[in-house]
Amino acid sequence: MTPDHVLFLDTTLRDGEQSPGCSMNTHEKLRMAHALEALGVDVIEAGFAMASEGDFSAIKAISREVRGPGIASLARACKEDIETAARALEEARRPRVHIVLATSDIHLEYKLKMTRAEAIERANSSIRLACRYFDEVEFSLEDATRTGHDFLCQMVAVAIDAGAKIINLPDTVGYSVPAEYGGLFEMLRSRLPKAVGITLSSHCHNDLGMAVANTMAAVAAGAQQVECTINGIGERAGNAALEEVAAIMLVRRDKFPCIHSIVLDRLCSTSQLLSEIIGFGPPPNKAVVGRNAFAHEAGIHQHGVLANPLTYEIMNPSSVGAPSNRIVLGKHSGRNALAHRLRELGLNFDASDLEIAYSRFTDLADRRKSIFDQDLLALVPEDVHKSPRSEEPLKLEEVAYKR
Repeated sequence: MTPDHVLFLDTTLRDGEQSPGCSMNTHEKLRMAHALEALGVDVIEAGFAMASEGDFSAIKAISREVRGPGIASLARACKEDIETAARALEEARRPRVHIVLATSDIHLEYKLKMTRAEAIERANSSIRLACRYFDEVEFSLEDATRTGHDFLCQMVAVAIDAGAKIINLPDTVGYSVPAEYGGLFEMLRSRLPKAVGITLSSHCHNDLGMAVANTMAAVAAGAQQVECTINGIGERAGNAALEEVAAIMLVRRDKFPCIHSIVLDRLCSTSQLLSEIIGFGPPPNKAVVGRNAFAHEAGIHQHGVLANPLTYEIMNPSSVGAPSNRIVLGKHSGRNALAHRLRELGLNFDASDLEIAYSRFTDLADRRKSIFDQDLLALVPEDVHKSPRSEEPLKLEEVAYKR
């Protein structure tokens, strides 16, 4: 069951910032928050108000200046965190508190040193307190994918009765696989009739490289909210990448006919802004926003793309705000790609000239990782010259003298 409308909660400024080397100051968070607003995200998780004075100040500033999306703060299931979040979000147009409490036995025993009964009571009391301050209360069952189904359902039922309107089932340690994660949402809906009218949310980590796949499995199973980060940054191996989730919904509308508010052609510029702020970008082969996402070097691919981009591109680069595709000349390139680039450089040549240039090119490509335009100009025979701009010679029409 794919939902008609999917909300995007962006947690770049909270979970994403927890990635080593990705911390941001208030000014940087504000820049990013304005970009996320322009991107069309529904909720910005701006930080964890209780974590530090810096996070508190950033949440407060974003609440005051960013008026489009809802603004959320993370909070543990305790009075001090919730009340601190309320103060940080008091100027937000649509404030949300995101309460998190671990529910797996390993977390309860070793991290929280709490029994299941104590966890149920903590969830109940903290959500009821939060409802005094917030109309939107989200409750996350941390490590949900390693929590027994009976206890998971029991905790969700308590959270809904206490007033939570959004229930998040995070794959906190990236442990789940798509069929299993999607099944978690289906199980919850089937066993808890009271979940009707409640927004179910996914939050996936990438420890096994399946954060996006798991997110899409949740959407297919009826999750109405996805929690993502730009460039997939986040704890350990990162979070589900927002740009990938949105691109999947664009390209595979046959499988995910979802309505959402993301402005797709802003994906690349938002990715680039984050890269500028944190000082490093996504790897070149990163889907959708990587430098090589629309680059082609292999001759067979280049031939196809030059004939019709759809042969090897499943989306138009401009649809996600990327520059046009790049034909990269290297050792795997063929004659068609070389001829195409030589014409772009304004060179006239015939078939024999191309053969000479291509022979020299393949020899150079075996020795060089990168080939530049000046290298190509040196490959062509000496009598090959640039195309003239006009067949007619220039004529002097008038000379004006200035006294």
